[in-house]
Amino acid sequence: MATRRDSLVLDFFSGSGTTGHAVLAQNAEDGGNRKFILSQIAEPTPAVSEAHKAGFSTIVEITKERIRRAGQKILNGNCHPDWNRDVGFRVLKVDTSNMKEIYYRPDELSQGDLLEAIDNVKPDRTSEDLLFQVLVDWGVDLTLPIHSEILQGKTVFFVDDNALMACFDTDISEELVKELARHEPLRVVFRDNGFVSDAVKINVEQIFRQLSPSTEVRSL
Repeated sequence: MATRRDSLVLDFFSGSGTTGHAVLAQNAEDGGNRKFILSQIAEPTPAVSEAHKAGFSTIVEITKERIRRAGQKILNGNCHPDWNRDVGFRVLKVDTSNMKEIYYRPDELSQGDLLEAIDNVKPDRTSEDLLFQVLVDWGVDLTLPIHSEILQGKTVFFVDDNALMACFDTDISEELVKELARHEPLRVVFRDNGFVSDAVKINVEQIFRQLSPSTEVRSL
């Protein structure tokens, strides 16, 4: 009653994911391509609740599991022949920046502080954390397809094929940079201290200028 076949449905207080479940069920019924955004604070489940005893520490954990199970159940039922059978979803969490706080007054710095600044990424952050920060910074759609490949022993992320490529591993060689440039991505991003040498870091923009001049290159 409230949506078209291509609607985007937003639920700011999603609870256990009833709205997401309903969107998947309606798509399966009429072959639609509706999408949903569910927003829910990670509210703890009561210690005496059945959900908590079953291992769900927050409402969000219930939400994720409910949508997984709902999607599988819907796929096992009768579905519209035109439906793309997409029951996937991504979970994004609001957090602080991935980058270390490095803004100090000169009289607050010591030599030890300078050594700590060699790596500007917080130690508990993953490559996926860095990737999604880049997507947000560049204004790239967070729902685009993403896959990863191992190239020359390094993990490389491909966002919407060549819309963006990213590698946040260390010891990146000039050979790998050239291989990435041959894909001619629209954008490419590396970790600032991820190169095997300063010479490779300096040559990156020149390599892309020669092999893929339209690529926007960035380090973080």
